[in-house]
Amino acid sequence: MRNVAIAGCGMTRFGKREEGIYELATEAALNAMDDAEMDRVDAIVVGNFASGEFTGISGIANGLAADLNLIPCHAEKVENTSASGASAVKVGLAGILSGLYKSVLVVGVEKMTGIPGSKATSIIASLTHPEAEYPYGVTLTTFAGFGARLYMHKYGAPYECFAMIGVKNHKNGANNPYAHFQKVISLEKALQSPIIADPLRLYDICPISDGAAGLVLVGKDLIKKVEDPVYISGFGQATDTHAIHERPDPTTVEGLKIAAEQAFKMARKDRGDIDVAELHDAFTVLEIIQSEDIGFFKKGEGWRAVQEGVTEIDGDLPISPSGGLKARGHPVSATGVAQLVELTWQLRGEAGKRQVDGAEVGLSCNFAGFGNNSIVFIVER
Repeated sequence: MRNVAIAGCGMTRFGKREEGIYELATEAALNAMDDAEMDRVDAIVVGNFASGEFTGISGIANGLAADLNLIPCHAEKVENTSASGASAVKVGLAGILSGLYKSVLVVGVEKMTGIPGSKATSIIASLTHPEAEYPYGVTLTTFAGFGARLYMHKYGAPYECFAMIGVKNHKNGANNPYAHFQKVISLEKALQSPIIADPLRLYDICPISDGAAGLVLVGKDLIKKVEDPVYISGFGQATDTHAIHERPDPTTVEGLKIAAEQAFKMARKDRGDIDVAELHDAFTVLEIIQSEDIGFFKKGEGWRAVQEGVTEIDGDLPISPSGGLKARGHPVSATGVAQLVELTWQLRGEAGKRQVDGAEVGLSCNFAGFGNNSIVFIVER
């Protein structure tokens, strides 16, 4: 499947930004269009979870079309909680494959730091089950703590394996000029940081961030004009139970297993073909769970791969060279797009000090909620 390619990409730095949501979205969009050397597109798709709740602003797709002087292009917003970015890419992909569009600008954006952190946490928690979970004060951090404790009990994993992921991703983020955190931390510091949701500590949990990322997707009529195209060759998506307690094994995300299989089948690739992956490590335990459910490692053995250095930039399967959500940051709806921006840079050989040597095929995984909706992309040169 080489009918859709990423012609250009760009993003803002993630972190606590003074700029508003439109300024962030516009910066990422212009960076992507400049990279693609294009000044017009047929459509804009904006991934956004909760601009109304976080900023009091809605209708951002329409506003972005005006700010970019792209009227009368098609424009719409896509919402799929923390996988809104990947869902926006999916909508753009489908629009091109259907023949409706020749080019689509996809932007994922979230402005989250303009309100107290407790309120931001509550807004994000609203994606949990409205009867069985949310009324009882459950948050995604709660689920991460439960999941980590169950994983440790079930597979004999030590807490240190989670802390090692935080250390790895901070080291990667230190080489990413777009990352929220660009500072190396020691394992000792991670192990001694405050407990947030037992057993997870401060450096196991992603920050609340502002930011935006953008991609220009083009169809086969325009691919020939792209100097160094990165093809979207595989895609998969599947849902899982909305209430986490209904899953037979909360340390396994069946929807992700299905989504990954769909993506590999479409791309005609296997796990061993992947040179670099960007996973949704909103919590360090998720990097391990996802790496297993995608099929990179056997169930219950992903933590050993972390300890053995397999997932380091110079390992056999580098995971999240961008720094991941843990260090790059997690402006919720920007994440799924930012993952593909990073993979595009990696496959082009433009990732600087965090470059994975010889990367030609990459995979991204974007989660909605705690695996309620999983989206997987495979990209290749």
